[in-house]
Amino acid sequence: MSAELDFIAALRALAGDPAARGLRDDCAVLPFGGQTLVLTHDTIVAGVHFLPDMDPADIAWRLVATNISDLAAKGAAPVGVLLAYQLNGAEARFLEGLRAALAEYGAPLLGGDTVGMPDGAAQTLGLTAIGRATHTPVPGRDGAALGDILYITGPVGGAMIGLEALRGGDNGAASAAYRRPQAQLAAGIALAPHVGAMMDVSDGVLLDAARMATASRVTIAIDSAAVPIAAPEPRRAEALRWGDDYHLLFTAAPDVVLPVHAHAIGRVIAAGKAPILLDGAPLSLGDDLGFAHG
Repeated sequence: MSAELDFIAALRALAGDPAARGLRDDCAVLPFGGQTLVLTHDTIVAGVHFLPDMDPADIAWRLVATNISDLAAKGAAPVGVLLAYQLNGAEARFLEGLRAALAEYGAPLLGGDTVGMPDGAAQTLGLTAIGRATHTPVPGRDGAALGDILYITGPVGGAMIGLEALRGGDNGAASAAYRRPQAQLAAGIALAPHVGAMMDVSDGVLLDAARMATASRVTIAIDSAAVPIAAPEPRRAEALRWGDDYHLLFTAAPDVVLPVHAHAIGRVIAAGKAPILLDGAPLSLGDDLGFAHG
């Protein structure tokens, strides 16, 4: 087990409120008055989640889009965001990207905090996104049922190719999938009444599907050839394990008429010894399925 998973396991003892969902989901879901709030927080670090020399406008976009993507996976409409920003002298460009991203997703800035940055430190940024559920019950990772079909809303591997292009000096269309990911907000809101389980693909379609299967206490059988990829065919195995694509991964009963276009890539079967079957081969969370923190 990684250090991150060890720490999260210890934190679960402190997260007894039902809104926390046992820290087994990407968002907290909090009934409040006559509505349900959806809350999420992500932190990104230079050299880990983005290149240190990236355009700060793109960094701001990624910070917003990755959090809004978590709301999308819950079918939540953005209410606003709180920003934690570490000053580094590039504030003007960061603000440009922040303004564009907040306008794109209709998420006003509500507050936050700014701090100084020690010399030589990697810039660390955080964002809390607050949403309003448009459908209850709010979808989680744990709703996949036997017989459900597994779908994804778009191709994986685009961010992988985009990062390689960015490292090669491209700041245009070839690197856009990495620099400016698109949260599937409208699709998530449309899908919420129809899905069993739903989450965004942030750490790789195989790893995230395994997490969904584990939370739902099922096994998910995936047909690798059915997964759409935005990479050369010889790199399919890499694309299945690469994150940062932020398409929605979800299950639905076979008779459900989907309100958005999606690709059927697998099915939910009875729990076996492993959470994932990839072309019939069992894969577990300990295998190399995608991005995991050390």
